[in-house]
Amino acid sequence: MASATAFGLSGALARGLLDTGWSAGAAVTARTVIAALALVVPGLLAVRGRWELLRDNLGLIAIYGVSAVAGAQLCYFYAVTYMQVSVALLLEYTAPVAVVVWLWLRHGHRPSGLTVVGAALAACGLVLVLDVISGADLSAVGVLWALGAMVGAASYFILSADESNGLPGISLAAGGLVVASVVLGTAGASGLLPFTASTADAVYDGFTVPWWATVLALGLVTAAFSYVTGIEAGRRLGSRLASFVALGEVLAAVVWAWLLLGELPRAVQLAGGLLVLAGVVVVKLGEGRAPLTVEPLPEPDPEPATLSGRPAA
Repeated sequence: MASATAFGLSGALARGLLDTGWSAGAAVTARTVIAALALVVPGLLAVRGRWELLRDNLGLIAIYGVSAVAGAQLCYFYAVTYMQVSVALLLEYTAPVAVVVWLWLRHGHRPSGLTVVGAALAACGLVLVLDVISGADLSAVGVLWALGAMVGAASYFILSADESNGLPGISLAAGGLVVASVVLGTAGASGLLPFTASTADAVYDGFTVPWWATVLALGLVTAAFSYVTGIEAGRRLGSRLASFVALGEVLAAVVWAWLLLGELPRAVQLAGGLLVLAGVVVVKLGEGRAPLTVEPLPEPDPEPATLSGRPAA
């Protein structure tokens, strides 16, 4: 929830920059570069003396940076140039369904009935929160870009929850953000991503903030903090449950827009928020818990015994 709340802050904060002349590409790149700079030293310290972890996981870090960080943001940015923001968000946040399908097809983790019900509740809640039912124009190109953002988001949940590589979460976040910074910077330098910026103060509902303070908050809070806590959450909850809890980002975005921009949520959005939360609870119940079995203690052995397993989480 901490990660989702911080991620949800990014839209309202960025709005203050966009209204002064910043392009979305410049804001996203600045956010990513600052986060990378903040995490690169802690990320290296976390693997000090175990440098083989970085060497063995260079491919993973590259995929994470390209797909989960840069790819998701770039695809979403282009999606909203062809369609309404709410529709693009709705398509991107079908990522939890993609995670469920991936775990089923790739690992044989068939979802329970409660998980399916929870997913349906959360999906209905998202439709209400994003107010899509009021009418929206669809673009085939925009849909493809939004689905690309969905793939990036799904890869974020799947890769973040994988502990088998032995790479500390903060090191994965740092490496991914460094790779994403290079990708976004290259896209900007080549003209693929429009880059404009301004030194005017960011204006919010009743107050102003220096542009550099807003940029720092974007990088440190909505990126560095969000990615590290998100990875740690995924490794504790599993990719499926973490992806549904992360739907709280949409709710947080609505609340932050209310607090910072004065955009009051409508009653239908509040009702949708309750549905999303209900869906997350039902998905959690659907995850279940493997029964713990108590085995008799082994007979005393002169040789040290080896613990061969652990209770399921």
